[in-house]
Amino acid sequence: MSRWLRRVLCWSVLLLAPTRAWTQLSTSDHLADPGFWPTQPARYRTEYVGDAACAQCHTSIAASSRQTQMAHALLPASASDALQTHPNLSFLFQRYRYQIATKDSVANYSVSDGAHVLHAQLLWAFGVGRVGQTYLYKRPDGQFYEARATYFPSLQGLNFTPGRALTAPSSLEDAMERRVETSEVVRCFSCHATGAILGSSLQETSMVPGVHCEACHAPGAKHVAAMQRLMAGKSSSPKLEIFNPAQLMPEDSMDFCGACHATWWDAKLSGTHGPASTRAPAYRLEGSRCWISTYDARLTCTTCHDPHVPLQTNPLAYDAHCLNCHAKTAGTKPTAQHPGAACPISTSRCTTCHMPKVYVPEMHSDFTDHRIRIARQGEPFPE
Repeated sequence: MSRWLRRVLCWSVLLLAPTRAWTQLSTSDHLADPGFWPTQPARYRTEYVGDAACAQCHTSIAASSRQTQMAHALLPASASDALQTHPNLSFLFQRYRYQIATKDSVANYSVSDGAHVLHAQLLWAFGVGRVGQTYLYKRPDGQFYEARATYFPSLQGLNFTPGRALTAPSSLEDAMERRVETSEVVRCFSCHATGAILGSSLQETSMVPGVHCEACHAPGAKHVAAMQRLMAGKSSSPKLEIFNPAQLMPEDSMDFCGACHATWWDAKLSGTHGPASTRAPAYRLEGSRCWISTYDARLTCTTCHDPHVPLQTNPLAYDAHCLNCHAKTAGTKPTAQHPGAACPISTSRCTTCHMPKVYVPEMHSDFTDHRIRIARQGEPFPE
């Protein structure tokens, strides 16, 4: 889709948009603008220095980042814990049997219709497996194919890959796989690996699986060179030559994370709606009253989620962030520092009431709805 057409489509839905969405862009539009943005390809492999170089100065951050789920967002299928600990996975759909059999770090995927069977060796595993893990492999023609079977820990087994369920497969091949076009391959690896795309080509042999320092801070060769000049006394005030997302304005900060987690416009233009939209947390957060009514930089993705440490799943871990804006005592008048009213129920485990879990059928799991609100039992899902 051309940039001009995207702009036309954007204008067509502006009347439905939160006020602040006027100042935001889709990821495609951000990538068309100058300067670094996540998923932007580099020109040369030498622009990347790797996490080891970053760790020389940022030791603790680099160490904790390696423990995050983002750092394991892409794995060789041979390194998948989900497959290693579940060596015989299968599920049935109509007359088709789907199976992933793992032995000696080789994951063999097969689909049988009772009379014939097709095989493929899984190559890449997308997702650490906390909610699901999806697989790609190649055929002899060099093209990528997506397995229609995904591992879901909530099922402790396989089911259809999200968005790929079938009602009436046209053939055994159709039942087994979906060919992934080059443009989609680029998008997938851009978000799940670091340094995966040079120019317009996927570099499987030199990329670093998972999201690491340079995926969010831009390739670091110029930064390392600048710091080396400073330490050698050859420069007194160098340009840092690195991208720091912490300096972004709130709207851009949301779009920055949304480059892989869907910006407001990405979700709107793709037609995302219903419970599945909870998989686009920035989009849902921007439907919150507290986001729409204020430009307070205290409410962005990184307000609650430090990308350098593993994801917190205990609701208590988020209370301090809520109380950073909300008063603690009922009847307290709003102030510039605490513009939010106090909750009359509790000041503990705020997210369990105001960011409820929503079941997403295709994911076979609950997702936290980032649309902050007073949630009432039995109410319809708020679009």
